[in-house]
Formats: sequence, structure tokens, C-alpha cells
Amino acid sequence: MEAPKSLGCSTITFQHLPLAEALTEIAALGVEEIDLGALPGVCDHVPYTLDDAAIETVTTEIAASGLRVRSVNGDVGDLNATQFDGAARAEHLDRLLRLTAAIGAEALVLPAGALGHEPIDDEEADLDRIHRELSHAAAMARDHRVQLWVESLHFLRFGWGRGRADALHERFDSDGLDIGIVLDVAHVTAAGDDLNATIAAWRDRISHVHLRDAVVGDFSRRIGEGSVDFGSTFSALDDIGYSGGLILEQPSRAYEQDATAVADSKRREELRAVASQSLNRLREAMVASMQPTN
Repeated sequence: MEAPKSLGCSTITFQHLPLAEALTEIAALGVEEIDLGALPGVCDHVPYTLDDAAIETVTTEIAASGLRVRSVNGDVGDLNATQFDGAARAEHLDRLLRLTAAIGAEALVLPAGALGHEPIDDEEADLDRIHRELSHAAAMARDHRVQLWVESLHFLRFGWGRGRADALHERFDSDGLDIGIVLDVAHVTAAGDDLNATIAAWRDRISHVHLRDAVVGDFSRRIGEGSVDFGSTFSALDDIGYSGGLILEQPSRAYEQDATAVADSKRREELRAVASQSLNRLREAMVASMQPTN
């Protein structure tokens, strides 16, 4: 793995700040790359009503920051839903893809299914619907000349563990669907799955990596306050030749009433300190992973 400078930071880490202020804080941390949060209930940095004016505003603010965008972390609704407004979903997806292309990001990231572990119909049918919806989304992404990635394992969602994630990947393989996988080390750990074994198994599927600490059952710990061995994780990624993004994504809250409440100055200082400490701990783990073992 090349260098600590390859670490980036998601704007979700500063979910309690307006986008322009979040970008200022991230740039001050010394990173050059971000993920842009566009997740209702988690991060309001991209307006849900994404009209032309909103796309222009977000694009202008990112350009002014000088930061490079790796991906847009978005959501267009529950992909395993049995009833939904297909036209509205397609329009929202198109606008997210337009934004992704406009800011020069590589990919739009979508989640794999609704919040909650239980199927809406049954497991196989839900997986089939997610596969079908992602197939449509991938075709639209190609039209915009960007990639589509999916966070196929997310502890809070239908695809909560490796079994369902692998079943979705098998569906991709069955029709040659080219969709990259976002590996969130915290969600894998929270699900009780073996992180290094998951990295080894997914190998070239992995297009992007989110970094946050966790323990079994809890995916939201600060770096160094959970059970993830980041040195070992970086070594495992190095073993598969991974060369993609490594992004600190450390929200304070998610899918709660105050998840996107604006922070006061004291809270802002706390967010800054936590993010700085987390990045430093990740850099130390990355350097340690590059040392020869006896």
C-alpha cells in the first residue's frame, strides 16, 4: 500500500455542517479526496430535491474546495421494494448521476435494500429485485460515463451480512454485470463476518473502501475504539493488490432525528478533533502495515 496520503474523508464525517463548511474542515485535515454524502437521514450535503440549481450549487462548492471526489454516496429508495414510483426513482437516479459526472467523481454508490434485515417478500425475491434495479442503474450510469458501485454489505440494511452480499454478487456474475463493491470494514465487522477473509474472497470486486471502527453488533465506533485491526486490514488489501480509495466515513449519528442538525462551534471543534485523531491513527496503521515482518 503506497502512502498515508491516499487516505480521504467522507463529508458524512462532518454531517452536522453545511457542505461548504464541511469541505473547509476536510481540506484543513490535509486530505485531498472525499466521498460526497447524499443520504437522506444521514447527510444533507446534497439536496434531496436535486434540481439544476442544486446541482450547480454543489458543483461550484466542490470546485472551490479544490478537493477531488471519489464517489457520491446516494440513495434512490429501497431497491427490494415491491411497490414504488419507477418514474420518480429513475428521475432521481438520473440527477444523482448528472451530479456525479459534473463533479468528476468516479462512481455513484447505492445501498442494497431497505433498512432492516427482514425481507419485504422473501430473501430470494428481494435479492432478485435488487439485482434488477441495480442492472437498470448500471445502464444509466454508463450513459453518464460514470461507474455504479454498491455497498452490498451494510449492517443496518437487508444486505446486512456476507451471505446476502455474496448471493447478490453471484447474480451479478450470472449476467456479467459490472458493478463495483464498496467494502465498509465496520459493517463487515458489525455483522460478525471475518474481515480479512471477506477481503480475500471479494478481491477484484472491491472498488472502494470505507474506514470506521466497530465491534460485533455496533458499526459506529471511532477509529481505535473498536475491534478492527487496521494494520491487518491494510495488509489484506495490499495482498489482493487493492489500489482504490480509502475513505474515513465516521458519522456521529445515522437515521435519527438529529442526524443532520447543524453543529454549534463547540461541536464543530469536537468533530474536527475526532476526525484528525482518526486519520492519524489510520496513517499509523498504514505505515505499520508496510513494515516487513520477521
